[in-house]
Amino acid sequence: MVIDTHVRPALFAPICENGEAFQKRCDNMNYHLMKPANISLLKKQFGLADIQKVFLLPSDCSYHTGTAEISNDDIAKLVELEPDMFIGFASADPRNRNAAQELERAFADLKLSGLYLNTARLQISPEDERLYAFYNLCRKYGKPIIFHAGLSLETNALAKYARPADFEKILYDYPDINICLTHVGWPWVQETAALLMKYPNAYTNTALMSFDGPYQIFHKVFREDMGELWVEHNIADKIMFGSDSPRIRPVRSKRGLDSLNFTEETREKIDYRNALHFLGRED
Repeated sequence: MVIDTHVRPALFAPICENGEAFQKRCDNMNYHLMKPANISLLKKQFGLADIQKVFLLPSDCSYHTGTAEISNDDIAKLVELEPDMFIGFASADPRNRNAAQELERAFADLKLSGLYLNTARLQISPEDERLYAFYNLCRKYGKPIIFHAGLSLETNALAKYARPADFEKILYDYPDINICLTHVGWPWVQETAALLMKYPNAYTNTALMSFDGPYQIFHKVFREDMGELWVEHNIADKIMFGSDSPRIRPVRSKRGLDSLNFTEETREKIDYRNALHFLGRED
């Protein structure tokens, strides 16, 4: 079994019915030459990689536009369609006056499973005072946090707001909240690895944006940017599988990870065990 911890459902047909909103979403998130896909086709694509559960990540940078590209209600709608497969995360734009209320609604009413934030796209520091209301809600409801970390290909996103080392204070202040820094923080891979080793609540995922295909970038990150045995000896409990779909097809990411020939125990952890622990669902 594989749990994919990084899927943006921008192209999921049930939330693409408004053509104008769909085009705006693709422009803002830099998804071009792509068309909506129905759920049955998406499930077949996930099945090729033995993916049985999927984290759906929203996109809310609505302060300037008035609407979220992928809203909490969009995520909840998809989870309701496939509750055994989809695990929905929430978001809110902290620059909006009612942001904390929206996040609490997502947790209390929509029953979403965690918080996703892209501080590069929001162009605010992870330590921005407006975000602490979000962190405290995650503590109140026992929800994990997924941060975009490293370079973001989304429009108007600045990597200086998402450098891995800049999340350390949040890891330190909230040791009771599991926190994922996505994309191994690329290109700051070693910063991410250091945080994974130091903080019990720190995680990352394999959703790597790359110049090459998954075979090349996975080897570069996990065998060259990291020491040959860093994963096996130090951080096997901290890495979760993530495909970064729709930018990369899940089966390609899975095969790229397979090519590293990690031990069976490590692969089980990366494929699904770490994700269950991240969610607090070890059972």
